[in-house]
Amino acid sequence: MKRIVISYQLAVINKLKLFTVHCSLFTVFYLLLIACCLLLNTPVCAEQRVLTVAAAADLSFALKEIAQQFEINTGTRVVLSYGSTGMLSRQIENGAPFDIFFAANKKYIDELKNRGLIIPDTQKVYAQGRIVLAMNKKSEVNAKKLEDLLDPSIKKIAIANPDHAPYGIAAKEAMIKLDLWDKLKPKLVYAENIRQAVQFVQTGDATAAIVALSVANMPEISYTLINENFHNPINQTVAVIKNTKVEKEARGFIDYVNNPDGRMIMKRYGFSLPGEF
Repeated sequence: MKRIVISYQLAVINKLKLFTVHCSLFTVFYLLLIACCLLLNTPVCAEQRVLTVAAAADLSFALKEIAQQFEINTGTRVVLSYGSTGMLSRQIENGAPFDIFFAANKKYIDELKNRGLIIPDTQKVYAQGRIVLAMNKKSEVNAKKLEDLLDPSIKKIAIANPDHAPYGIAAKEAMIKLDLWDKLKPKLVYAENIRQAVQFVQTGDATAAIVALSVANMPEISYTLINENFHNPINQTVAVIKNTKVEKEARGFIDYVNNPDGRMIMKRYGFSLPGEF
């Protein structure tokens, strides 16, 4: 009888030891998980923050790279929506749920400010753009300056619609400056935004285009810078939308665009930056 009691006691002790080991391992795992979540700010422990950004189409490449780096460094996801500045501005006026608006023209941000739709102290110029004369490399015509567009063999010239696209406005101003607007108008093909104007040249639907430098470096395209004195400065401006629920993250993303890493990417795509103009 005594042996049975002792055996039972030993079995209980062994089970308690095993239970203690399991509990200890679970506790260690749990503490490590909490530590990782706090350090990495992963969505396992907290809902991931999401920024919804309206951006002018000339930022299609540059802002995509910057957003990817921002996500890695902060854990905040960035959803980018591109279009012409005028069309995006109209969407914001109609209540589109954007957190930030990267416009290609200061005028549109000023208009939103006057309507009370942005946080005023977040408004700032983040870059200045350039326009180029772009040609399809397979074209038999080699236009290097705007006057060359008068060549009868050039049938179609793409520009972003100047009614709502800042780079289209700049293209129109340059043609007017050189007294070419009325002469070239019959050849013009209007794109919804500057990226679509580039695509018209890539596909051969247009022989030439006047587009943003930031989106012109494509395999099918050769381009020449247009004198910046031919048009008003393309001062690209950003602001946080007033109704945002992630103001802290929105301010942080704007700052990130203008930090050394963001500036390096913007420079690579041909933008002039604050302090340079």
